Amino acid sequence: MKTKSYLIVGNGVAGTTAAESIRQQDPKGSITILSEEDLPFYYRIRLNEFIAGDVTEEKLIAKKKKWYEEQRITLRINTRITGLDALNKRLTSESGEKLPFDRLLLATGSHSFLPPISGIDQQGVFSLRHIKDARAILAQAGKSAEVILIGGGLLGLEAGNALRKLGKKVTVVEFFPRLLPRQLDSKGGARLQKLMEKMGFSFRLSAMTKTITGSNGQADGIVLEGGETVRGQMVIVSAGVRPNLELAKAGELICDKGVIVNDRLETSGNGIYAAGDVAEHRGVVSGIWPAAMQQGKVAGANIAGGEAQYNGTTMSNILKVAGIDVAAAGNIDAEGRFESQVISSDTVYKKLVIENNRAIGCIMVGDTKNFNSISRYISEQRDIATLKNSLL
Repeated sequence: MKTKSYLIVGNGVAGTTAAESIRQQDPKGSITILSEEDLPFYYRIRLNEFIAGDVTEEKLIAKKKKWYEEQRITLRINTRITGLDALNKRLTSESGEKLPFDRLLLATGSHSFLPPISGIDQQGVFSLRHIKDARAILAQAGKSAEVILIGGGLLGLEAGNALRKLGKKVTVVEFFPRLLPRQLDSKGGARLQKLMEKMGFSFRLSAMTKTITGSNGQADGIVLEGGETVRGQMVIVSAGVRPNLELAKAGELICDKGVIVNDRLETSGNGIYAAGDVAEHRGVVSGIWPAAMQQGKVAGANIAGGEAQYNGTTMSNILKVAGIDVAAAGNIDAEGRFESQVISSDTVYKKLVIENNRAIGCIMVGDTKNFNSISRYISEQRDIATLKNSLL
């Protein structure tokens, strides 16, 4: 029986976990990971620490050369894949090389969404997604005293904190009336904002950026819809991400928000699977590390002939935002429609969302003790009637 050839496009957490999973099932098959980046698999969530100077580039790398050798996985970096012939099962690289496969995993991830703001294409405007973005931000930081962050999402706030540690004055402009709108309700957002203001951040909430101003093609500030101007020699845009669908579309796979996959993470193409930020499962594109990891595991097992099912991942995040512990899981009930238990002080805000004596969501700011148990109760749909007054 001939050995199978497995190709994986993308070396983030989904692609790398899948490769590991394939190798466990199939000790003999040939596994190649193709990545357009210039580093092996690294911790993207630690890019802010790299910007702040807390970790070196070497320390970001999660899987060293030795790991790939031990797993007998070929990693090809600086390799951009531009074509997919799903019918004849082969990929084409930017340089024109043809790469045949028996099984393929698309783990192409996502890219930063850049809203159509006038002046967004000037020098000094960045998004943070990859190591090359972090390097560029670091190079510009040396020439900038004031930084503007468009978007109060997690990656943006973390990048802002890294630059604050380098002595920069940081202003955050957020379209929503609160910070981390996906993870926090208005009280949780307000508590986080107060703690960050004490650290020196300033905020413009419910604000829209009309123009990024500049001279000689170099950004020097922004003008808000209301007419206010904010100065800054550097603008970081953190307005969400969009799946990288070019390759899936080139292969005529069925896509909507992401590449459509079933519970086995198979796409509409024979022998072609998708996992991570690029995959849309039951109408959801998760975009979170735990989901990418779980999907990589399931996809890898199935690619190598296993029978694994993916049933979704509870949206759960444990974060450190500017050194402040923040955690959120399930339905955060920002509209206040459900029963809830709340604990609140100057430094801490905690909320447990309850429906029919079951925990359905949770928010914690400033103290995340007990969060893992509560997350488990949410996933397991356990009855917490006797516990609900003591869980927080």
